[in-house]
Amino acid sequence: MGRFTDSWRSHLLVTLSGNSEGRPKWVGQIATGDNAGFFGPGSAVWTVHGGMATMVAGIRALLMQTLHPGAMAGVHDWSRYHEDPLGRLSGTIQWLITVTFADTVVAERESGRVAHFHDRVIGTYLDARGEERPYAADDPELLSWVHVVFTDAFLQSHLLWGTAIPGGADRYVDEWATAGELVGVRNAPHSAAELAAQLEAFRSAGTLKSDARVAEAVRFIRYPPLSRGMLPFYRIMFAGAVASIPREYRDMLGLKRSLLPTIWGTRLVLGVVRALLGPSSTSEDAARTRLARIAATKQLEHPSAP
Repeated sequence: MGRFTDSWRSHLLVTLSGNSEGRPKWVGQIATGDNAGFFGPGSAVWTVHGGMATMVAGIRALLMQTLHPGAMAGVHDWSRYHEDPLGRLSGTIQWLITVTFADTVVAERESGRVAHFHDRVIGTYLDARGEERPYAADDPELLSWVHVVFTDAFLQSHLLWGTAIPGGADRYVDEWATAGELVGVRNAPHSAAELAAQLEAFRSAGTLKSDARVAEAVRFIRYPPLSRGMLPFYRIMFAGAVASIPREYRDMLGLKRSLLPTIWGTRLVLGVVRALLGPSSTSEDAARTRLARIAATKQLEHPSAP
């Protein structure tokens, strides 16, 4: 049993971080810097992104993103997700974790790296009306779509499987708007109501569509090339992600909610993962190391300060 647990933990860490110790090289930069970052301990963002529900949120976000034909065209034309799915996942995680836990300088630099990578992502696609349209990764509509479905996925997943959010859903949406603005999102939502309204606006405008590309991407997300030991747990989380998606979007994705208690099953799996990985991540630990260093330096400079 111990050997199986160690093997599963190693596979999990490699999948999530690209490193069997759960500490990829870029985590080191989170310990550097001279400020608390955009969020900090006690923030809604630290609570949500430090929780295990992020694993399900990532699945939900990927599924939802496929429904915008422009976003799907960018993935189809430029992404190497078939050849290197874990590499793409690791890149997304790097940005998310860095902006969440790093100081502002490092977070801005990482966001600039992502923006620079997107500079070359251009092409054309057929919209929901069958008309050809140009796309670019920095297009305001596409940036808004990705930010909205990302924020919604992480919020809704945490509300289902996470702990209480400091300040509630509104504070999380408001705080994470900063991350969207760092990569060029305009008019990012600042409340849960604004988030829901912007998401619904895409659907009611007839922007979204389902086609063969969406079906292919959904199939890949449903059956990713993971180790045999991880697949049963992933399938439960996938089912949980599907159950968390509103029916109108599930229908477009060609997915049905399982009759099994997937919400409960996902909670159980996330509990097992938390037990395996420990109470905090290496990224959060690095951030706390930075904050302790900053506090110690201030104390030395101003010994009489409270």
